Amino acid sequence: MTPERVEHLIADALAEDLGHGGDITSNSTIPEDLHFQGVLAARQDMVVAGLDLAWLVFATVDDTIDWQAKCKDGDVLKAGDVVAHVSGQARALLTAERTALNLLQHLSGIATLAKTYVDAVAGTDTTILDTRKTLPGYRELAKYAARMGGATNHRMRLDDAVLIKDNHIAVAGSITAAITGAKAAGHSPIEVECDTLDQVREALDVGVDAILLDNMSVEQLVEAVALIGDQARSEASGGVTLETVRAIAQTGVNSISIGRITQSAPAVDIGLDWQTN
Repeated sequence: MTPERVEHLIADALAEDLGHGGDITSNSTIPEDLHFQGVLAARQDMVVAGLDLAWLVFATVDDTIDWQAKCKDGDVLKAGDVVAHVSGQARALLTAERTALNLLQHLSGIATLAKTYVDAVAGTDTTILDTRKTLPGYRELAKYAARMGGATNHRMRLDDAVLIKDNHIAVAGSITAAITGAKAAGHSPIEVECDTLDQVREALDVGVDAILLDNMSVEQLVEAVALIGDQARSEASGGVTLETVRAIAQTGVNSISIGRITQSAPAVDIGLDWQTN
């Protein structure tokens, strides 16, 4: 993300939380000159992502706040490990706390889940991919977090590459017609989604760069990978879980795309404990 986009995102997030009247609780219960210091700590095992973003939230509320990170994005933390020390004017810290933690916990959750899938296929030659299943406006951040967990980004946007899916095929009339249209437009690379082995054969006959094997059984994937050989890259997708991902990888597919990494990763638990000087 550009610095301008990050600034707008943080400004919007803070405005959403502050409303029109600001933090009326902190402003009415905490003396203006009171100084606090806090410790951000992992309350579960996790992969951290979004540290700079969390710091920028605090700095946006009060640029005199001191932030001392004790790890970096992509680091694997154990429960109890310190993430960062933060200190400054107590009202400002309390005002920024929720927004900073929301972003840090959400992105770290994505990184943590991504690493769980990456670890599950360790020792195979299969790459774990994310997808475009992200919250609107947060795609760059979500995909950044996925990278911090060891996953590889698939398409960032629709203009990154051609991915012909079932609805494109239905409207175009056939896999052949859809691929032919994409080639005529001069696009490359071209990937096509196939639900059956017959569709895989048709795609290979026309010629594509990659074939997405959608919701196939392990047995079907083995056949499809053998059929594709080195004619195109193979990607498995659809309904992949931690229980099935290794068996899918062992079929020999080049990659596995998993929407839930960015779509439904649970936020991790990071606490901010306050300590007086």
